[in-house]
Amino acid sequence: MNDNQIWERKEYYRHRRVALFQGNSLNENLFDKEFIDLIVTSPPYNVGIDYNSNDDTMNYEQYLEFTRQWITNCYKWSKPEARFLLNCPLDKNKGGHKSVGADITTIAQQVGWKYHATIVWNEGNISRRTAWGSWLSASAPYVIAPVELIVIFYKDSWKKTGGSKVSDISKDEFMAWTNGVWVFTGESKKRIGHPAPFPRELPRRCIKLFSYVNDLVFDPFCGSGTTLIESVVNNRRAIGVEIDEQYCEIAKKRVVEEVNSFNFEAVTRVKEDPVPYLMEEDKL
Repeated sequence: MNDNQIWERKEYYRHRRVALFQGNSLNENLFDKEFIDLIVTSPPYNVGIDYNSNDDTMNYEQYLEFTRQWITNCYKWSKPEARFLLNCPLDKNKGGHKSVGADITTIAQQVGWKYHATIVWNEGNISRRTAWGSWLSASAPYVIAPVELIVIFYKDSWKKTGGSKVSDISKDEFMAWTNGVWVFTGESKKRIGHPAPFPRELPRRCIKLFSYVNDLVFDPFCGSGTTLIESVVNNRRAIGVEIDEQYCEIAKKRVVEEVNSFNFEAVTRVKEDPVPYLMEEDKL
């Protein structure tokens, strides 16, 4: 997409329970209705990752404004009882030490989201660190935590009163996942073909713990399609937005392969808008 096209919403593909759009989540006019039950996403971290279509080297003030824009849009597109699960860094030291998680949490609350809790995701990847600051000295040591955050917000009301009211989580899953420290490994960039994929376990837990069967799950930074995959295989509806055409294609192929369904239609051959269709629960 060129600079003008990134502000448009291009229907990339869809199936009966899922739709993917190529577009930019900074565009406040991307959608014009409240349709989201649950957001599960991991936005760019602004740590110099080589994305095809996103500048991951903004200064920190620019990054926070970028964050405010897309979080505001998601708020506008969400139902009153929507939940928002945001995977983000705890902090960062590249380009200066910044309290990223705390700053993003503050922005989300300023936009209107209400804070509920934070899950700490322990990836256990401390072995890859290369920066120690002052080695074996109190002069200026670096402290690096091998964790990320999953910050939990909601829009107006935490208690869900709408939807199917059908939960599909087991007793063991519920007891384990309501513990606020999650331990599982990350995903392989090489295996997925995307520079920053997150593992399927992350959206799987978020979706089963915080949404009902048939709820509509949204990912504004769809990347390689992991949130869409876990939504579909767990009997939710899903809409994703991804700015890059190559990543859209990766997401499409992964969804088709993982859910073992080869009935996807190229949306360019379908005239009707899939968003209202996916919003109508009785059609699914």
